Amino acid sequence: MELTTTLGLQLPTDPRWVDIASMNLHDKLIDHAYCEQKAASACISLIIMYPEYELVTERLTPVVAEEWAHFERVMEELKARGLPFGKARKDEYVVKLNQLEIKGGNRTHQLTEKLLINALIEARSCERFKLLATHLPDQKLRSFYYELMVSEAGHYKNFIELAETYQPQELVRKRWKELLKAEAGIMKSLEPRADRMH
Repeated sequence: MELTTTLGLQLPTDPRWVDIASMNLHDKLIDHAYCEQKAASACISLIIMYPEYELVTERLTPVVAEEWAHFERVMEELKARGLPFGKARKDEYVVKLNQLEIKGGNRTHQLTEKLLINALIEARSCERFKLLATHLPDQKLRSFYYELMVSEAGHYKNFIELAETYQPQELVRKRWKELLKAEAGIMKSLEPRADRMH
C-alpha cells in the first residue's frame, strides 16, 4: 500500500492477482515479455513522433535499451524453465488507458498526454512487480522482479519529469490527478487474469 501511495495510484491491485500469478507463471512470463516489447516500442514511437523535443530523445533512448534488456531477461527466464514463448494477448488495461488520451490541441499537449499515459503504465507495473518480488515462492524471480520494480519507478518519474519540462507543473499535476482517478476506475472494471501482467 505504501508504494501504491508513493506512485499516486488510487486503487491497489486486487490481492487475488498475485496468487493467480504464482499459479500461472508461464502465462504471466509470456505476457510480461510482450509488455516489455511494447514499452520499448512506445518510447521509440515518441522519439520518432516528436524529434523536435530534444529531451524526449535524450531521456527515452536509454529507456528503450532498458526495456529491451528486460524483454531479453524475461525470455531467459522462460528458456531456463523450459517454457515456450507464446502469442501476444490483447492488453485490455493499456487499450482502456489509451482511450483516456485527449486528442487534438498542439503538439506539446499531444506529447504530454502520451507521456502521462506511459507514466501510468509504468507506475502500475512498478506496483505489480513489487507484489511479485514480495510474494512469489521462487527466490530467483523475486530478486528479478525487485530489480524491475526499481527500474520501472525510475521510468515513471522520467515520464512525469518530461511532461513537466514542456508544460506548466500545475497543468501536468491537474491532468495527472484526472488520469489517476480514471485509472482506478479501469482497474475496478478488470478481473484479475491468469495470462495478464496488467
